[in-house]
Formats: sequence, C-alpha cells, structure tokens
Amino acid sequence: MSADLTIILPEIVLAVYALGALLAAVYTGKDALTRLLIWLTAAVFIVVAFWIGVSSEIGTGFSAMIVKDGFSRFAQVTILLSAAVVLIMGQDHMARFGLEKFEYPLLITLAVIGMMVMVSAGNLLTLYMGLELQSLSMYVVASLRRDNVKSTEAGLKYFVLGALSSGLLLYGISLTYGYAGSTEFSAVILAASGSVPLGLLFGLVFMLAGLAFKVSAAPFHMWTPDVYEGAPTPVTAFMATAPKVAAICMFARVTHDAFGNVVSDWQQIIALLSLLSMFVGSIAAIGQRDIKRLMAYSSIAHMGYALMGLAAGTAGGVEAMLLYMAIYVVMNIGTFAFILSMTRDGLETTDITSLNQLSKARPGAALALLLLMFSLAGIPPTLGFFAKFAVLQAAVDAGLVWLAVLGMIASVIGAFYYLRIVYYMYFGESGTPLDNEVPVFQMVALAASGVLMLALFPNLLGLEPAAANAAAALVR
Repeated sequence: MSADLTIILPEIVLAVYALGALLAAVYTGKDALTRLLIWLTAAVFIVVAFWIGVSSEIGTGFSAMIVKDGFSRFAQVTILLSAAVVLIMGQDHMARFGLEKFEYPLLITLAVIGMMVMVSAGNLLTLYMGLELQSLSMYVVASLRRDNVKSTEAGLKYFVLGALSSGLLLYGISLTYGYAGSTEFSAVILAASGSVPLGLLFGLVFMLAGLAFKVSAAPFHMWTPDVYEGAPTPVTAFMATAPKVAAICMFARVTHDAFGNVVSDWQQIIALLSLLSMFVGSIAAIGQRDIKRLMAYSSIAHMGYALMGLAAGTAGGVEAMLLYMAIYVVMNIGTFAFILSMTRDGLETTDITSLNQLSKARPGAALALLLLMFSLAGIPPTLGFFAKFAVLQAAVDAGLVWLAVLGMIASVIGAFYYLRIVYYMYFGESGTPLDNEVPVFQMVALAASGVLMLALFPNLLGLEPAAANAAAALVR
C-alpha cells in the first residue's frame, strides 16, 4: 500500500492542499484571501512540477490503475507549469472585474488533479474518473460570472455537451470491457491482437468520439467558440492551455497503451479528425471579429496538427505531438496575456478592430504579439514553424503524405487571420487606443513568450530529448 501511495503522492499533496485551503477560506474572510490563494496555489503547482520533473520514479500503482512513466511526467510538468502561469497572469483581471472568488483557485487545483490522473491512467475507469474531476471543475469556472448571460450560457453548453461526450466515452468503455473482459489497458491491448472482435472496434470508435469532444476536434468542436467567448478571460486562457495538453495526452495514452496493436484501425479515424479540425478551424476563424472566438477556432486547428502527430502511430509522431503541445501552450500563454490587457476606458474589449494602430500606442506589445501571431501561423524562423514541421515530418515518415500536404494547405489558409491581426496593429485605421496601463505580470508573460518564439528554436531548451524520452516510454 505504501508503494501505491508513493506513486500518487503529488496528487495527494494537491488534494490535501485544496481541502485545507477550502477550510481556511470558509472559516476566514473568504474572498479577502483570494489573491493570497492564487499566489499560493501557483507556488504549490511550481513546487510539485519541479518535484515531478526531478523524480525518476517509474512504476505502477493500485493494480496498474495508475502508471508513472516518462510520458506522464512530461505531461504533468507541462500541465502544472502552464496552470501556475495562467493563474498569476489572470489575477489582476479577476480583481478588476469583480471575479475574485476564493473558489476559483481551488477549482483550478481540483481540475489539475483530474488532469494529472488522466495522463497517468492505466485503466479505463481511472481515466474516466480523472476526466470527470477535471470536467466538473471546469463547468463551474466557465460560468463564474453568474450575472452575465454569456458566461452562464457558456457553462450550460459546456456541461450539456460534456455530458454527451462522457456518455459516448462510457458506452465505448462498456463495449471494450464486454469484449476484452477487463478495463485495464494491459488486458485490452492483448484482446486487440490478431483477429480483433468487431465489438471491440466499435468500443474504440465510441471512445475516440468521446475523447474528440474533450480535445475540441472537429466535428465535435461546437462548444468551443461559445465557451471561449462566454467564460471569463482568465478561465478561457486556462482552458486553452493545460486542459488541451491533458486531453491530447489522454488520447495518446488510450490509443497506444490500450489499442497499440491496432494502429491501422485508429490511425484512419484520427487522421480524419485531424484533417477536419485543421480546415474547420482555419476557415471558420476568418469571419470572426471577437479575438476570443478567433482563438477558439485557432485552438481547433492546432489540435488538428497535434492529432496529425498522433495519427502517425509511431514514437516519432508522439514526440512531435508533445513538442507541438508544449510550444502551443507557450504561444497561448503569451497571446492570452495580451488579451487580458485589452481594456479601453477601464472596460474589457475583445473586438479585433480595437488593435488598430497598436504599434504606435504600445510598440513593445505589438512586436511581441507579432512574433506570437507569426508563430501561431507557422512562419519561420519562429518556434511555431518548427512545431508544425515536426508533426508534418512525422506524418510523411508514417506514409500519410496526403495528410501532410492538406495540413500545409490548411496552414496557409489559417495564416490569413493571424496576419490580419498584424495588419490591424501596424496599418489599421486610427481610433480610440487601448489603455496603456498593463499589469506587470501580463507584460512579463507577453514579452517572455514573444522572446521565446525566437530564442528557443536552436535547441528548444531541452524539450526535444524530454519529449523523445516521454514518447519512448509510451510507445513500447
């Protein structure tokens, strides 16, 4: 039992912290402690991320229901660090617009615990429990602005469609259990060898459909734009980073750990999801005027590229996917740091035309955002180019040349709306400028991510070997 508890000790520490902080908040001034709780929660995330990062412990716990390996370690560190940065980055915005609720950092903590369980699951039921813990927490924070119709609508849509996806996932799990006789990944991969029962393949299809909802891949993407727009901007920033990493890594865990012997069967499904996501995200974003909705469609397209790496079905493909997601998180942190600073006369604005002539009012912010837009578009020599090149190369190496070619076409289409933002900043019509008062941490996050888009590309700060080790741990 002690060995089992050691395996999940980071998750236990976070759970104890969340419960202790909840009791402290209830018996004190509640919302008065929110700022302290946000900083404390971010500090706990960073400490736990460092702890996991330096740990070399590998093994399974609770009869292989939890798996700790290089893959889960890479995913958990990325989730924790991105959650910490987004929490600190959004605290001024939450205070300015009256959203400093003590429940916010605690719900984020519970969501992060769920994500950590998702990426280290060795059993379909463990995976589902982690997924639901994350989802239930996110349903609440998405509708945190209770006096705002759009926020309430966002939370309700997220809940209803999330329940539908959970139903699909559970039905797929039940079919898989019926034909494999177990929910353990190790038993499922044995059952999915040789002559695979048709019912087991149906279970795989239903599970992939349920997981596609969570990763907001087309055609299961319909909740994403409304939820991104309606949720408070710090919550949107969180949803665009850590949960995306958790969902795509959970996707990889299921396909390789449970169905690694039938790559040819799930490869075509994921390739189709990738193709649809890239084109739906690239084309639908062209008509968007709200930058949060635009980033929602951008996330759909980027999930398509990440799925392209997974569709390769190889260790190289998983490595490219992990690199892509780590770089994607940095790009989104920088972009949302700027979106959080978009205020005019003290009021939040998200219309992209408010960026007109930003280069004159805030030249440093305009330059950093330019680098981020170039990176999101995949323009060299930014880091986004190397991320896209990695997944395209993985697809070509796996014989999916057609997918790589179509991915390049979708990338060219998507470059339009990123470059349109650059056009507004440097060549747009003059108008009422955005406020110049920007919280320090938002400025730091924007500047740092902009610099990293160029400074990281020679060696990716050690990301490549870490991603390679994580991929090797998963694809055995």
